[in-house]
Amino acid sequence: MGALYLIRDDDRAGERLDAARAQFARHGFGTTTPIGGAGFTGFHAAPFHGGPDSFHADGGDLIAVAGTLSYDRKLGRPALSALLRDFQFPYTDWTRLHGQFVLFVRKNGRAYLLTDYFAAFQLFHDADRGMFSTSFLAAAKSLDRVSFQAQGVYEFAFNVFPTGNDTVLRELQRLGPRRQLELGQTVKAIEVEKPLPETATQEPLQDRVERTATQLRALIAPFAEYYGDKIQCPLSGGLDSRLALSLLRDAGVRPHVYVYGAPHLPDVQIAKKIAEDEGFDLEIFEKAKHARITPDDFAETVERNFHETDALVTDGGLFDNGGNAEARHARQRNGQLAVSGGCGEVFRNFFYLADRRMTARDVVGAFFARYTQGDVVPDFDADRFLGNLEAKALRAVGEQYAGGRLPRPVIEQLYPRMRCRSFFGREISVVGRQGGYLMPFFDHQIVAAALTLPISLKNAGKFESALLVHIDPKLASYPSTYGYSFDTAPTYQHRMSEFGTRVRPPWMRKHSYALRRRLGPIRDEQGGLLTPAYLGRVLDLHFPHMSRYFRVPNIEDNGLYRRVATLEYLAQHLEGRLG
Repeated sequence: MGALYLIRDDDRAGERLDAARAQFARHGFGTTTPIGGAGFTGFHAAPFHGGPDSFHADGGDLIAVAGTLSYDRKLGRPALSALLRDFQFPYTDWTRLHGQFVLFVRKNGRAYLLTDYFAAFQLFHDADRGMFSTSFLAAAKSLDRVSFQAQGVYEFAFNVFPTGNDTVLRELQRLGPRRQLELGQTVKAIEVEKPLPETATQEPLQDRVERTATQLRALIAPFAEYYGDKIQCPLSGGLDSRLALSLLRDAGVRPHVYVYGAPHLPDVQIAKKIAEDEGFDLEIFEKAKHARITPDDFAETVERNFHETDALVTDGGLFDNGGNAEARHARQRNGQLAVSGGCGEVFRNFFYLADRRMTARDVVGAFFARYTQGDVVPDFDADRFLGNLEAKALRAVGEQYAGGRLPRPVIEQLYPRMRCRSFFGREISVVGRQGGYLMPFFDHQIVAAALTLPISLKNAGKFESALLVHIDPKLASYPSTYGYSFDTAPTYQHRMSEFGTRVRPPWMRKHSYALRRRLGPIRDEQGGLLTPAYLGRVLDLHFPHMSRYFRVPNIEDNGLYRRVATLEYLAQHLEGRLG
């Protein structure tokens, strides 16, 4: 939880600190606490919705956290005090430290920065590592000149957020998962290995289920003890949110349960059925009906959304009626913990790929080639775009696989190391700074256990369903949007639906999005007020900045259009320093 900002202590540090504090205030933060050391100065901001302590000082030593962590199964000050006492650089004892966070430690006159196991909580820095910020906007405004980077722009537009260490700006990078820093006149970077299993194992299903359930219970326990019933948990017709709810119920917690969507939707109907039969209240929140916004009100709403979400939002929460913001704040007000089922697909065959070796280029082509040549300018080079993604995939799993085919379990590593880090990492970094945020299935020990699963146990959610049945058989017995309850075998239709994707070769999958676009416009559930009457109030609809990358009038995918509009709005905001 919370946020932090550090800048090299030079002649311009004062003005940059003032600008950063002003930006953090626009994010919603209040009072800040000075931090620094080893030639850097800055501040830490506590989460504005409250929660466990995220700052602790002991004499001249201190520890400041942005994000949510547990240490030795403790939260808040007890966790920070113990971690500061035990901390050694580089930090390698990941059996004791869990969560998604950025950590600043000053100890014995030296200062350090590091991230969580996957670097999910984002820490932005400039090229010479003279500035570090958990706020993208504050980082951008600390630089005199910035410019868009084509690869980052296209990855954001096509796939929701740039992968690897990229951002949409050439001058800003994110600190990677294997890199830990010691601050000083010269910032020293230490590479730390963070291994994950590279082979699947053979063992009885029930043994796996019991071991994973034990790990998840241990992970949940300190949060259940600290927050009690002050926990918010989603529920839908899918598997991941139901598994998250089962863990909370198993821990003796009665969380506040909610579902997003219109009353007639299957997710809402199934959640209502479960809540009625199980005797708990269910909040049904329909974001689109949160408020009626006129075009005259739109500019103020978008500006507020822009600063609250730090510019680069992964859902429809920029050009909307404020419903996404209200939903986000409601989950953590008054110090509540927001729980997410995100990354639950680590237990499943997320990429829907066949159980065989493939090249990294095959994988990124099958999953990340979400573009059509008609939407981009002639300068767009598809081979270069996919080649850059291939290089990032290899850096994520290990350069030793370059030029060869990845073992199937190593392909599975790309889900947490590449996809979850970029997609859920942005969500974690926005939501996790305002209050407590727990994504238990993105814990490194849970991920490691899931990576030993044979693909046969991942297909059709076989293992995850068995895990749910083991923890909460009653919850498992209710219907799902897959067409069956999780305590029964998947239907033939569901198995054939997955199989139909798995058997398509990667070269064919690479063209799936372009073929789908030929069938007509694509709409997603995020929606947004994207008509000219609204969008024209906040953007130049000629898209003067993004037209360098896209043929915007051709775009008939409202998710893509919304993300391109997000980049155009960012460009307008940074116009005075864009190079």
